Amino acid sequence: MDMRPDPFEPPAPIPRSTPPSRLEIVRTVMRNPLELWGVPSYTLPWIYTEFFRERTLIVNDPGLIRHVLVDNVGNYCMSEIRQLLLRPILRDGLLTAEGEVWKRSRKAMAPVFTPRHAKGFAGQMLRQSELYARKYEGSDSAIHDLSVDMTELAFAILSDTLFSGQIATKSEKFSDDVDQLLHRMGRVDPMDLLRAPPWVPRLTRIGGRKVLAKFRGIVADTMAMRLEAMQRDPASVPGDFLTLLLEQAGPEGLTMDEIEDNILTFIGAGHETTARALAWTLYCVANTPDFRDRMEAEIDAVLDEGAEPVDWLDRMPHVRAAFEEALRLYPPAPSINRAAIDRDMWKSPDGKTLVIEPGVTILIMPWTLHRHELYWEKPRAFLPERFLPENRGKIGRFQFLPFGAGPRVCIGATFALQEAVIALAVLMRRFRFDVTPETNPWPVQKLTTQPAEGLPMRVSVRPRP
Repeated sequence: MDMRPDPFEPPAPIPRSTPPSRLEIVRTVMRNPLELWGVPSYTLPWIYTEFFRERTLIVNDPGLIRHVLVDNVGNYCMSEIRQLLLRPILRDGLLTAEGEVWKRSRKAMAPVFTPRHAKGFAGQMLRQSELYARKYEGSDSAIHDLSVDMTELAFAILSDTLFSGQIATKSEKFSDDVDQLLHRMGRVDPMDLLRAPPWVPRLTRIGGRKVLAKFRGIVADTMAMRLEAMQRDPASVPGDFLTLLLEQAGPEGLTMDEIEDNILTFIGAGHETTARALAWTLYCVANTPDFRDRMEAEIDAVLDEGAEPVDWLDRMPHVRAAFEEALRLYPPAPSINRAAIDRDMWKSPDGKTLVIEPGVTILIMPWTLHRHELYWEKPRAFLPERFLPENRGKIGRFQFLPFGAGPRVCIGATFALQEAVIALAVLMRRFRFDVTPETNPWPVQKLTTQPAEGLPMRVSVRPRP
């Protein structure tokens, strides 16, 4: 692999050299959990520690990750703090459901996310990307906040593929409602850290209840509107996610409440995560002009051939590699949380035996795993060459987890990758995105990994030879 001598290292917290006090832990978790982790988290395969009288195993070893998420997955449930944070928003959506509810939901939704269906949305992804690119037409080195822009673009794509744009609201601020919902409700509250029961008020999230109720009302009304159309004239109904989900309703499938929960899950997981990763990709690429040149040449070649958008993911390995390297450095979901049900044992390749007692919290953190010195060369650097086809074989399945792994792997991974490649190709075909003196993003962990004060960048028409 071509490892540049001085590759770009995008901003990230420096690992702590001393353990934080209990008060520091609370303050840091409230402000930005990414700043909590110390040197051991980036250098050791696993660490036992204790947070608020709760024993926690921080797992980085790919073999141990496989053991927890795949080989002995039945012994690990969702951790309590994760559920306290997400269940008030998503209820029994696919990310938070457990047991029989999760099994039924996963089975019912599997047909929705087959590769055939995911590829079938390529045309809508292309159309919305091209429509959004008009925002930059006539742009003479104007400054745009890509954190906002990519959120708008990702929502436009999701709205088209999920609802075909048919949403039961007259408000033009639906995407703003999504943003407000995730930011107000997706924050760790001190009561979560203390494991207070769900009925104890979370003061930091009180302001989000009203927008959550409004949001659920819009989703319920949209479902009702679509059901009426399906009964009145089935042939006229678009074959989008909403229709495909409603067709799974029934005694053997999903309840209407579960469909509502999963629509909210798709909006959260499929809108926020892709938006953040797109913005980070454009930022990192702007600081790596040699690789950007290769991406632009690849995009031009594929589009000049007239290739269909459904084929772009396979035909544009440099574009995909840049996006995946951004996912490595800024994983949209920076932690995977589990808890041990029964006593478990795992033996490492060097013969060491690790004992995991019942109730131990398991933290698998893509944020630290993806920057770990044992598993990555130049781990803090943006080197998309890692993900080119000739190099991908060196990356272990359980050392790169932007979409998780095991039975609960992200069901929309193919959809997200296809969406990202199409959006990047459309934007980079016509425009250049460059940093300015004001472009100093700092990653913070909320529901996703996002730039704290936005991501201002200069957008200009791409120069042609």
